[in-house]
Amino acid sequence: MSIAATSTIVGSFSPTRSPTGRLRPRMALRSSGISVTPILADLQKNCATPLPVLRHVADAMAADMRAGLAVEGGSDLKMILSYVNSLPTGNEKGLFYALDLGGTNFRVLRVQLGGKEERVIDTEFEQVSIPEELMFGTSEELFDFIASRLARFVEKEGGRFCLPHGRKREIGFTFSFPVKQTSIDSGILIKWTKGFAVSGTAGKDVVACLNEAMERQELNMRVSALVNDTVGTLAGARYWDDDAMVAVILGTGTNACYVERMDAIPKLPDQTLNSRRTIINTEWGAFSNGLPLTEFDRDMDAASINPGEQIFEKTISADDLFGDAIPEKFSKPFILR
Repeated sequence: MSIAATSTIVGSFSPTRSPTGRLRPRMALRSSGISVTPILADLQKNCATPLPVLRHVADAMAADMRAGLAVEGGSDLKMILSYVNSLPTGNEKGLFYALDLGGTNFRVLRVQLGGKEERVIDTEFEQVSIPEELMFGTSEELFDFIASRLARFVEKEGGRFCLPHGRKREIGFTFSFPVKQTSIDSGILIKWTKGFAVSGTAGKDVVACLNEAMERQELNMRVSALVNDTVGTLAGARYWDDDAMVAVILGTGTNACYVERMDAIPKLPDQTLNSRRTIINTEWGAFSNGLPLTEFDRDMDAASINPGEQIFEKTISADDLFGDAIPEKFSKPFILR
């Protein structure tokens, strides 16, 4: 790679804060009589990622993944058991609801599936921006707001979708923050990330928080499954493609999940060994072992709301790289083969 520069400008780095509290790089340019070529050459050298460096990072991440599978707290990668031991086949039929909370917005979704022949018969969703004050407020305030907008979404149905008497609507809850799951429909929040600092939630069951909020709204609905957004992405991909085994999120933050053999998870409780495979939520945004960081990465981290944490996430997530101007091609889901 070569860089040609004809103008005489010098760039200086300064971080600016995004609406989510993250820091973004900004280049301020000023005229100077100094040639910019040495500066760009030095920048290229410091930002280079030659193959040996990439292999070192890959090996370090693989080692952290194995350590995280071996014992709780064995590495920065939590390697969280999802309790999802099967994936869609494409034969599913019926009416399904979903709530996706993973960043500065959340989405509510209703979809009607018709199996292999009809696939998706009908779908409707609504995206809601979370007021910034709720990202730093209390747990009850945040979940009450979510439940109220969910109730409003359901009210728009009118009488189109009727359930048998006494039966509640069931909703899948995609919660894209580090959670220690205790079952398919319960999970304890480990900590908030992605610019959130909601009080009174860490250490609590987020499913219980949402169910209680829906009860306060007199909404006839309960959470039937709690999944991370990566797990939801993998399930959605598997509905269309039987070969999908890994899912990666590059959004406000970043994460990945994959299908793992049960016998490769030493920390797995014996009572969960009722399937040969399960989905592991890596929480790889916290990875930092051996990452080559530039001065810009260090400045971004130092000025963030959580210095020293989520280092890998800060180097590759869309919010840190692009802010509000995410390239269109990065906004479309796709499957690598």
